[in-house]
Amino acid sequence: MKKVLVVDDEPAIVTLLEYNLKQANFEVQSATNGVDALSMAENGHFDIVLLNLMLPQMSGEEVLKQLRMDRNDTPVILLTAKDTEFDKVFGLEMGADDYIPKPFSPREVIARINAVLRRYEKSTSNVDETNAKPTGNVEKTGPFTIDHKKYRVSVNDKNLKLTPKEFELMQYLVSHENQVLSRDQLLQGVWGFDYSGQSRMVDIQIAHLREKIEPDPKQPKYLRTVRGFGYEFSTGDDDAE
Repeated sequence: MKKVLVVDDEPAIVTLLEYNLKQANFEVQSATNGVDALSMAENGHFDIVLLNLMLPQMSGEEVLKQLRMDRNDTPVILLTAKDTEFDKVFGLEMGADDYIPKPFSPREVIARINAVLRRYEKSTSNVDETNAKPTGNVEKTGPFTIDHKKYRVSVNDKNLKLTPKEFELMQYLVSHENQVLSRDQLLQGVWGFDYSGQSRMVDIQIAHLREKIEPDPKQPKYLRTVRGFGYEFSTGDDDAE
């Protein structure tokens, strides 16, 4: 039975989610403020967290930020009335795994939870349980080294400071090196669901990643734009388009 932490300061929403999640065979605990939520998330060994952004004592943004700073990779789905592109991008850049604007249906929430859990389990399935060490832990391509266990990327042996979402994007690009990827493919591959109409989010993340991996972000050498198609990551010697 998967364990879910529901964090919201509206009792009606907590009650609604608790009832429907239990009906779907989830174990559920809840918190109504950010301080309790952070403590429970860090000590309760949850499989996933449903986190409202607008919380008393400590905001949902601060809870998420602290979890990721503490290297807590428990999947987090944001629940919030905020629904602008900026809010979505901001939350996902901070390390959220999905974003559900209010109002929402319990069926949608459960579907999103299952999708995120499938992605998370797939991403951690390279762990060899017999010796507790990940297989294929470190990957190298060109000047880049990707440590999948420590969530680190280095270029020419210099560690880069990537956000969780930038790291996931880098992982995906490296795994599809020398392939032209559309924005929709990147949305599906990195965020794990069809974020229809939000392709601008990909452009923003690509720009942020270029600032950190490219010698000259204005003339990208590794992460190239293929006009009319999307993006391509390559460490070869081909000229950028």
